[in-house]
Amino acid sequence: MTRTLSPPLTDLTPALGGAEANPIRIGFADKNPLVLRGLQSLFGEDRRFELVVSASDGERFLDAVARFEFDVGIIGWVMANGDGRAVLEALRDKTPRIVVYTGADLGVARTAMQLGAAGFLSKSEPPERLLDVVAEVARGRMMFPFLDLGRAAAADPLACLTGRERELLERLAEGLSNEGLARCFGLSPNTVKFHLRNLYEKLGAANRAQAVAVLLGRDRG
Repeated sequence: MTRTLSPPLTDLTPALGGAEANPIRIGFADKNPLVLRGLQSLFGEDRRFELVVSASDGERFLDAVARFEFDVGIIGWVMANGDGRAVLEALRDKTPRIVVYTGADLGVARTAMQLGAAGFLSKSEPPERLLDVVAEVARGRMMFPFLDLGRAAAADPLACLTGRERELLERLAEGLSNEGLARCFGLSPNTVKFHLRNLYEKLGAANRAQAVAVLLGRDRG
């Protein structure tokens, strides 16, 4: 059956019929209900696929992963209650394989690849292209557009940071001292200093002021 994980969580909708034997089981997550309905229609017309679950945000998608079995997840990047980054970090080295389907720029493709996604497709591409991407990912292939990694890094200077480093940088921007960071993250002051050194090196910053400037400049861009 197709499970739609939007409030209430237990809502179920009829399964999509016509799937072939051993279809590719898929799940969706996107903040836009129109996108979800479009994906249901697109994949429902292709007998290679069986829709298992459709979720309205990252948290509900992760709940679906724990509750149901499927082969490939197609997720948006900007979502409430857990964005694409949070989903990929939670599912690193786990199933299902994840394809990021988003209108965000190619800088996100690089980040998604680093976080363990199996594929990426821009919403500017014809939707039918997504069928082929998901089918190839289900066969074990990586499906990404050509990436000029130098340009992608320049487009998103924070793409090289780990989730913990991004959180540290955001707390730095709020004015927390090293001692405040240690209390916030439950770390020793020496461990905080270690993480900050790595953070500054990745951003090409000499100190916390320059690191915060990178964050603020990126958010304005």
